[in-house]
Amino acid sequence: MAAPNIVNVTSIIGESQGYELSTTLTTTLMTVASDKLVKINRMSVANIDGTNAADVTVQITKATRTSAATGSSISGATFKIANTVSVPADAVLVLADTPIYLEEGDVLKGGASAASDLTLYISYEVIDDA
Repeated sequence: MAAPNIVNVTSIIGESQGYELSTTLTTTLMTVASDKLVKINRMSVANIDGTNAADVTVQITKATRTSAATGSSISGATFKIANTVSVPADAVLVLADTPIYLEEGDVLKGGASAASDLTLYISYEVIDDA
């Protein structure tokens, strides 16, 4: 797999998506399609429980590919964006407000310590070079 060449972009589509997080911390939330690059602009999590804090975990599993920057092989490693970070009751926590790029085949996963207490919201752009 190769990273899409953003010089040859055919479209950039802005999207937002919300997720109700389950207690399975490795639930697949998004898998990036072929010839696509997802630029996450903002990621926030809201605790909709009025009494109890809950923990959020969000991670990215990189697709196996060769890095355009280093030429080295990257083999499906998983990186945490947030790891059991406590979100107070009735609060919103910003997990990312600077760009994160997800390349084709990358998988965004996440979960919470309490079912139905946390909602994750992501604002992103889908960049297509097909």
